Amino acid sequence: MGNVLNLLIRRVWISLLVLVGVSILIFLIARVIPGDPARIALGPNATDEQVIKLRGELHLDDPIWKQYGYFASELLQGDLGTSLYTNRPVVKDIAQFLPATLELVFAAGILMVLIGLPLGIISAKYEGRFLDNLIRVIALLGVSAPSFVWAVILMLLFAFFLPLFPIAGRIHTDFDIDRTTGFLLIDTLLVGNLRAFVDALWHLFLPAFALALSGIGQAARLTRANMTETYRRPYIEMAHSYGFPGWRVARKYAFKPSLIPSLTIIGLDFAAMLGNAFLVEAIFAWPGLSRYGVAVILRKDLNAIVGTVLIISAAFLIANLIVDLLIALLNPKIRYARRNP
Repeated sequence: MGNVLNLLIRRVWISLLVLVGVSILIFLIARVIPGDPARIALGPNATDEQVIKLRGELHLDDPIWKQYGYFASELLQGDLGTSLYTNRPVVKDIAQFLPATLELVFAAGILMVLIGLPLGIISAKYEGRFLDNLIRVIALLGVSAPSFVWAVILMLLFAFFLPLFPIAGRIHTDFDIDRTTGFLLIDTLLVGNLRAFVDALWHLFLPAFALALSGIGQAARLTRANMTETYRRPYIEMAHSYGFPGWRVARKYAFKPSLIPSLTIIGLDFAAMLGNAFLVEAIFAWPGLSRYGVAVILRKDLNAIVGTVLIISAAFLIANLIVDLLIALLNPKIRYARRNP
C-alpha cells in the first residue's frame, strides 16, 4: 500500500500542475475570443459609460498578467466570480448544473462497463464465428458515429416512432422532488418516492445510452483484441488441457490480464464524456453543465467559461488518477516499474 500511496501523491501533484496550466491556457484563450464581454453582457442598447464601468469591474483594461492575478487570488478563495449570463456566482451555477451532467456521465459509464466488457469477452471466446462477427459490426457502428448522431437516432426510434421513452428533461413535471443532492436518482430515493425514481431512471436511460455507445464499442473492440491475444498464451492452453470450463478460463485467467488496456480506455472515455455531453444534453434538453458551458461560450462569459473548463479538466484528471491507481493494484509490475524507473 505504501507504493500505491506514493503513486497517489505523485499523481496528485502532477494533476495540480496540469490544472494550473489549464487555468492559464483557458484564461488566455477566453480573452482573445473576438467580442467585448461587457458589451455582450449589457446588450447593444447600453451606453458607452455603462460598458466602460463594467469593463473596469471585470479588470478588462488591465494587463493580462494582472487580470490573471486577480482571477488566481479569487480562485484560491473558492470564488470563480460572477457569471454575466446568469448574474449569479459561477460557483452556484456549477453547483446547480454539475450534478445533472455527472448523473448522466455516471450512468453512461456504468452502461459502458456492463455492456462493452461482456461483449468483448463473448466476441473473443467465439473468435471467427457468427457471434464474434456480429459483435464486431455492432462495436464498429458504435464508434463510427459521434454521440449526438446516436442521440438523434435513438430519439427518433424510441421517443417518436416507438414512444417508449420520454423526449426531454430529467423527470416528469408531475413530480415535485426536493433537490437535496442534485442527483435525481438519489433524491427520489431519499424521499422514498419509487414512482419518481423509476420516472427519473426512464428519462436518464436514452441520453445515457446515446452517450455511452461510442465507449461501448471501444471497450468491446479493445477487450476482444486483448483477450484474443491472451488466449494464445501458453498458460491458457495449459488451463484448457487441465479440462477447466471455457467460461472459467475466460473469467479467471484471460480477462484480468486483458482488463488493464481496456480499463485505461474506459477511464479516458468516461472523462471525455463530460466534454462530449453538451450536444446530447442539448438534444434531450438535459439541464447539465455541458449545456451551460456552450451557452456561456456563446456569450463570452469569461468567468463562467474558465470555471466550466476547470471543472471538466479536474474531472478528467480525477478519472485518470483513479484509473492509474486501479491499474497499479491490478498489475504489480507497473507499480514497481513506476517506483523504480
